[in-house]
Amino acid sequence: MGYKVAVVGATGNVGREMMNILSEREFPADEVVALASTRSIGKEVSFGDRDLKCQALDHYDFADTDIALMSAGGTVSSDWSPKIASQGCVVIDNSSKFRMDPDVPLIVPEVNAADIAGYTKKNIIANPNCSTAQMVVPLKPLHDHAKIKRVVVSTYQSVSGAGNEAMDELFNQTRSIFVNDPIEKDKFTKQIAFNVIPHIDTFMKDGSTKEEWKMVVETQKMLDPKIDVTATCVRVPVFVGHSEAINLEFENPITDDEARDILRESPGCLVVDKREDEGYVTPVECVGDYATFISRIRTDPTVDNGLNLWVVSDNLRKGAALNAVQIAEILINRHLSKAA
Repeated sequence: MGYKVAVVGATGNVGREMMNILSEREFPADEVVALASTRSIGKEVSFGDRDLKCQALDHYDFADTDIALMSAGGTVSSDWSPKIASQGCVVIDNSSKFRMDPDVPLIVPEVNAADIAGYTKKNIIANPNCSTAQMVVPLKPLHDHAKIKRVVVSTYQSVSGAGNEAMDELFNQTRSIFVNDPIEKDKFTKQIAFNVIPHIDTFMKDGSTKEEWKMVVETQKMLDPKIDVTATCVRVPVFVGHSEAINLEFENPITDDEARDILRESPGCLVVDKREDEGYVTPVECVGDYATFISRIRTDPTVDNGLNLWVVSDNLRKGAALNAVQIAEILINRHLSKAA
């Protein structure tokens, strides 16, 4: 006996990836429903070798649905996730709306899978920010071994993290530069083609952006509230794949060789770290993959017990869709098991 799963926001970048990953991983669903806004009624989205027609979220009854994968933005989630959850359907939400709610577990399965049990308080589970999700995957086993004191991270985030329109803007600006047309910007505050923008989400009073704040508080909620985190988040002209340069300071000694060995044995991690040309992973190479790739593992001699890492992952997958499906897999295996 399988499950009934609804994907809310099925026409977006992450929603489409959710559909792909449900199919790829052979999630035990008897039925998968594609939901979107009323303007997308009848629009087809791929699910394995089939095409599903979108239904309207506004008119859908969740009473017989087991799990809703939400990827429709914070405003929609704020309105709909509690309504859906009240009908007995467990919501796995990709927006930032519920991440810091103390009654909603914030989950990366490789990091804190046991916390999923807390979903019963509100019937909602939160998916973390894409940049946080890929960072904590390698941090968890290193923290368990040597206890992280401080994290300094700079991100190189692809435009797909800002949606379809952002990807179109990068494409159109790039083309305009080559044919000498005017550069038009709408989604980003400055030109993104052949440029980098140190500004993701809104600015806060202390000068940080909300994206940077998310990396701080989400890491502390999932990993350890005692870890100091400082982040600089930058948008780069890459279509898919987030990269991060991470500097770590530990309480206890750890060598680069020890870190390499630990990460090679850790779930979700794939170490590609040869000190030679092409001995590292770039965003282009991670697209479509499930893993979080770690390269450039080396000692930082400027602090006691310091390490540097280069971490790359497909932000539409591990940063969003894959993580949500992994949460759903643990949910059904440990908490929603149905008799055969």
